[in-house]
Amino acid sequence: MQVLLATTNDAKIKYYGTRLKERGIDLVTLKDLNIDIDVDETGKDPIENAVIKAKAYYDISHLPTIAIDDGLFFENVPEEVQPGTHVRRVNGKRLNDSEMIEHYMGLVNQYGTDGELDGYFLKGVAIVDKEHTYTFDFKSKRYFTNKQSEFLDKGYPLDSIQIVPPFNKFKCELTKEEEEETLGIEKQEIFGFILKTIGEIEKTSKKLVKS
Repeated sequence: MQVLLATTNDAKIKYYGTRLKERGIDLVTLKDLNIDIDVDETGKDPIENAVIKAKAYYDISHLPTIAIDDGLFFENVPEEVQPGTHVRRVNGKRLNDSEMIEHYMGLVNQYGTDGELDGYFLKGVAIVDKEHTYTFDFKSKRYFTNKQSEFLDKGYPLDSIQIVPPFNKFKCELTKEEEEETLGIEKQEIFGFILKTIGEIEKTSKKLVKS
C-alpha cells in the first residue's frame, strides 16, 4: 500500500521519508505524483494545519496521507509576536533561511536573558484515509541563542541557533549518535504513531479487499 508524505520541504522529505521507508512504508511524495497545489493553512495550531493539509492532498491522491506541521512558541514573549504556526511568515512575508535566523536572533536579544530564550516546538501529525482522520501532537522544549553556528541545515535554519544542553552544542552540529540520543524519545513517539496508524489502515484495507 502506497502512502503519501504531504510536504514540499526537502528536509522533512529527507528525514521522515528516509526513516519511514527504512521501516517498510511504501512512501511517495507530492513530487512523485506531480501534485503542485498550495493549501491554505488556516488552522489555529499545528494539529489543525496538519489535518487541513492531509485532507486536501488525500482528496487529490486518494492515498493514505501523512502531514506534519510545526508551531514555535516562546516563554515571556507577547502573543502578538509569537510565531505559532507561522514560523516562516512574519508580518505577511515568508522568510528565507537567513531572514529567519536574523528575525529569531532579534527575539532572543529583545526578550531573552543572557543571550538565551526558552521555548518549545509543538509538532502536529495527521494521517487521513478514506473514512478516518488520526492525529498526534508532541511538545519539544528548546532554547535559543543570539549566537549562530557556522553550519546551516537547509530547510531547518533555526537548528543553527538552538543549543542542545546535554552536549552544549548547536542542534545542527550534533553527530548522528548525539541527535539520536537527544531526539530519540520525540521521534520514537512520532514514528510509533505513524507506523501503528498505517498498520491499522493496511489491515482495514486488506479486510475490505477480501470481503
